[in-house]
Amino acid sequence: MIKSQTGKTQKKTAAKPDVELTVTEPSGLLDFLLLRLSNRSRNHVKSLLVHREVVVDGAIVTQYDYPLHEGQKIRINQSAAREPKEKNMLDILYEDGEIIVINKPAGLLSVATDQEKQLTAYRLITEYVRRSDPRSRIFIVHRLDRDTSGVLLFAKSEKMKQALQNNWSDLVLERCYAAIVEGTLNEKSGRIRSWLKETKTHVMYSSHKAGDGLEAITNYEVTSETAEYSLLDIHLETGRKNQIRVHMNDIGHPVTGDKKYGAKTDPLKRLGLHAYRLKLKRPDSNQVMCFETQLPKSFISLFKKPVP
Repeated sequence: MIKSQTGKTQKKTAAKPDVELTVTEPSGLLDFLLLRLSNRSRNHVKSLLVHREVVVDGAIVTQYDYPLHEGQKIRINQSAAREPKEKNMLDILYEDGEIIVINKPAGLLSVATDQEKQLTAYRLITEYVRRSDPRSRIFIVHRLDRDTSGVLLFAKSEKMKQALQNNWSDLVLERCYAAIVEGTLNEKSGRIRSWLKETKTHVMYSSHKAGDGLEAITNYEVTSETAEYSLLDIHLETGRKNQIRVHMNDIGHPVTGDKKYGAKTDPLKRLGLHAYRLKLKRPDSNQVMCFETQLPKSFISLFKKPVP
């Protein structure tokens, strides 16, 4: 694993007291917080969720639309001083003059959308590189879903971006994920192949007719399981939009927390998907580089008592 070549020590800010709230009527979590914390900006309230500072009935929640019901207790956990933004959110795995690789947290968008223009990995990395050179720019190479954590690579020049994107399928040697899915699989390993298409409402689905959509191939192996959940090691042969999520739903074992694609449970209060390895060949030097992260602690703790 290639480790970070950066790291600076900065002073902590003063701790703030916790804020405790009680839900009086059903609501989505973000809507509730915006209403009750009306003296704070929308981006600040969203950052509380991304920074994992919102606790619902004793459990950390990052999901914007997490459903609340009357009587639930909400705590904004600010008793510990927050570390500087780039240290807390930008877990930099590697950086040189041409690329920067981070371990993106769940809940953070890769790049801006119409709804979210400020709190993104792209924005945070841009702010980070401009501290040393105000003229620095960052370029999107690939993306991870908001609620997927893990290895995310950006280019530092237009030339490198084009070189990576134009040959992405040839340059990427390994793209691996850990996925927590519902239930136990009869087949402990397998290869899923389909052709993915997208509805007008941006939901992906599989066709099993060759050529009817974009070919998608997912290889999986069960590495641990309980009576309710399975931990899968997934190796992608293709990298289509929502590929893993669609394929897991296709075989009847949706990714936990993924109600868009059939999940009925949410034990982690986030999508059970983590991009743990990206191995590629650099287009400028042909050097093979491998970036890896450890599994989130919440993934590991769910499997402390495997089925005999």
